[in-house]
Amino acid sequence: MKNLFTFIDFFSGVGGFRIAGEINAGRSIGYSEIDKPAIAVYEKNFNTKNEAAFGDITKLKKLPYADIYFGGVPCQSWSIAGSKKGFDDPRGKLWEDTIRVTRLNKPKCFIYENVKGLYDPRNRDNLDLLISEFKKAGYRTYFKLLNSFDFGLPQNRERIFFVGIRKDILPDKIFNFPKPINKSPSLSDIVDDFKGKKIKRRNLKRDLFGNRVRSSPNFFQSSGEFNDFFIFCDTRDGHTTIHSWDIKRSTKREREICLTVLKNRRKSKYGEWDGNPLSYKDLSDLIPNLKKIELNKLVEKNFLRKEEDGRYELRNTKNSAGIEGIYRVFLPQSPVFSTITATENRDYIALEQIFGDTEEEYKKEFISKIYKKNRLRLITGREASRLQGFPKNFKIDEKEKLAKKQFGNAVPVNVVDAIIKELLNQNFLT
Repeated sequence: MKNLFTFIDFFSGVGGFRIAGEINAGRSIGYSEIDKPAIAVYEKNFNTKNEAAFGDITKLKKLPYADIYFGGVPCQSWSIAGSKKGFDDPRGKLWEDTIRVTRLNKPKCFIYENVKGLYDPRNRDNLDLLISEFKKAGYRTYFKLLNSFDFGLPQNRERIFFVGIRKDILPDKIFNFPKPINKSPSLSDIVDDFKGKKIKRRNLKRDLFGNRVRSSPNFFQSSGEFNDFFIFCDTRDGHTTIHSWDIKRSTKREREICLTVLKNRRKSKYGEWDGNPLSYKDLSDLIPNLKKIELNKLVEKNFLRKEEDGRYELRNTKNSAGIEGIYRVFLPQSPVFSTITATENRDYIALEQIFGDTEEEYKKEFISKIYKKNRLRLITGREASRLQGFPKNFKIDEKEKLAKKQFGNAVPVNVVDAIIKELLNQNFLT
């Protein structure tokens, strides 16, 4: 196949950008990466014998010419999960090197990617600074928040993509980002346990008693469907929320007390915080014939905790921590999994499908058939690669934890593929 363009792969990781480049008849001039395990995986999968390993971008100056630059600039300095220090973080300063190398070598185009935190209004000044610096470097730059789900991958992964085009390339033409494709992925597509199995979906507008099913808060669900995931959380409530008192031995009365704390702890009359401890008197006004011994027993069971001032609060109040190491469990029919990250989260996949005609039955089925029978697990490194759109024959790191870290840092191939195709279709790379 004739090569249509050449590229250099910065912050190459294990090669998500490169795969997309080669799919579209691009040829690599070289790659830049400093992480040795990632380099080993990269070189195991690609023919790098006749190209340069450029190494640390902070030390790069003049490079061989390439038509387009790729790069997933390290993103923790903008991430919600990171320290949010922006350009004050050494990793944030890598943008300065990216701009410098781009300015010095002047490719026709570039595609750079970052976490959606940079798109946050609170970071608008920093985003504007990047666009301004690329303009000074000679590029008109376009950016858009894209979700890998919209490009056929069963992962809720929003990232900001920057497309830069040198000012002399079709100067009167505006670049248009690719539109979402008409494909509805399913988590079962990437999980080995479901190969050859038929996965069903149900759309329940009403339950057995004629009552409407509560509208799902999940963007990826249709109105009237039960959620395709369960959240382990004591501070929120919903038809697929699992509380600690749902999965541990508890009486109807104990559940009533816990739910009363849950439903009232955020009310302003009890304090100014998003969640406030409640006193025995507060709870006595809400729960008939309440005795202190009942509250103390719930403390012993680890459903509640007693503050130094004697007030009572739920034990599990950090949502992302989940309960007993589990935050979310996604069912096989779910259209998405959560965003995979370099540091593995507490999200699991269920190994069984469940159904229910009411919210109560649906939750009961989950607890009895999935949770109590331990029919759930973390995703594997291979499944993480599929969530990012890597090909079936891609050779992953032999160390499972390291493989998942590498794919958590990777770029979704499908999204980059779609952007490159638009650059070609709109004649910016010809």
